[in-house]
Amino acid sequence: MSGLTFKTSGGSSTTLDPSVANDLKKRIQGEILTADSPGYDKVRAIWNAMIDRRPALIARCKTADDVVQCVKFATQHGLLVAVRGGGHNIAGNAVCDGGLLIDLSLMRAVRVDASKRTALVEGGALLGELDQATQAHGLATPLGINSTTGVAGLTLGGGFGWLSRKYGLTIDNLVSATVVTAAGDKLTASARENSDLFWAIRGGGGNFGVVTSFEFQLHAIGKEVLSGLIVHPLADAKKVLQFYRDFAVKAPDELAVWFVLRKAPPLPFLPESWHGKEILALAACYNGDLEAGAKLLQPLRAFGQPIADVIGPTPYVGWQQVLDPLLTPGMRNYWKSHEFLEIPDKMIDVLVDFAGRLPDPQTEMAFAQLGGAIARVANDATAYSHREPNFLINVHGRWDGAANDDKCVGWARDLFTALAPFSTGAVYVNFLTAEEGDRVKMAYGANLAKLVGIKKKYDPANLFRMNINIRPS
Repeated sequence: MSGLTFKTSGGSSTTLDPSVANDLKKRIQGEILTADSPGYDKVRAIWNAMIDRRPALIARCKTADDVVQCVKFATQHGLLVAVRGGGHNIAGNAVCDGGLLIDLSLMRAVRVDASKRTALVEGGALLGELDQATQAHGLATPLGINSTTGVAGLTLGGGFGWLSRKYGLTIDNLVSATVVTAAGDKLTASARENSDLFWAIRGGGGNFGVVTSFEFQLHAIGKEVLSGLIVHPLADAKKVLQFYRDFAVKAPDELAVWFVLRKAPPLPFLPESWHGKEILALAACYNGDLEAGAKLLQPLRAFGQPIADVIGPTPYVGWQQVLDPLLTPGMRNYWKSHEFLEIPDKMIDVLVDFAGRLPDPQTEMAFAQLGGAIARVANDATAYSHREPNFLINVHGRWDGAANDDKCVGWARDLFTALAPFSTGAVYVNFLTAEEGDRVKMAYGANLAKLVGIKKKYDPANLFRMNINIRPS
């Protein structure tokens, strides 16, 4: 058998004897895959179909000690390393060409301590798995809005969703984490142990090591929320968004209302005549007393002439999965993102204009409401450094087939440029594409210098560079 050719962390190539794969296999409990192994193509595939990379070796870890051995192996041979949790990240950094892929997707255990209201979650777990485990006890922690997202990637970038206005970002609910550093050390990061590392992983991405487990604080939310959609024609979007803007400013922390501009999918509650036509959908979630929530949402539901209104008591786990059919793996995806303090009329005009010329039925503009508890944490309390914005847009280009790349990517970039004058200049690191490494300063602001120092301490050779990279110098 010929040698295994790897890409090194420095960008060159090196050829190793095939026996090294067997040596690593003996050192871990998990599996080792090469390009000839059954299942190789399935394991290397990630959520964004625009990313098609072929690692020289995939290590499917089962324990934190497996990860330690993989990191030591990569360091010994100077290999390029990628770390896969859920594989959902838009930039595609969960997989590398020619390097070692440390795959955590077999490490998905979730253990809930209902009496302490905590959950211990392995690095390969998905949001839906954490939600299912915590909701068995009527508990939850703030997560994202797509149940197939990986807990690790979401958390390391900050993490926000329907509960965040009440309980903060995902990182604001992180109690501790187990981190395997570039030196192969297995450390606990918390407010008491390795507190600088704990600060850095709360928003600094995968720059500082491989997080093999997370401990989260949980909250008693019950098992139902008041949630659902209010759908309007695009023709009414300007006046609806003007009303929404004023409504959102007064909303209590228990309420989050997001909106989406897109072509209507064939949802069963929408008249068939509206399928494929441009719409504005308001998505509301109230976490609290259902009767109080109904009174609070009444003005929003009464405004205008919606095509559909399907707000009602919903199992929280079900609401967390409601967008899954629109975010399935295997499509081509290209995102751009901005954050905003407010929504002026001229910005609404830009949104409505671009919504009238969507390049693909799957492409959308998803607009999140932030604020509340998120904004009550200091910008320097965690690596996540932009607590002030009240709103965030994900310009979500999504389509099937490379033939539409130029059209869809071009539309997303043009919308991003048109919205820039209204933005704060900050950006959410989890929504950055691979080409946007130059926006690292925008993601971390005044916290970047401290992050560079911590990177230099824990990863001086930049072993963990397959991310929105913070360089150690």
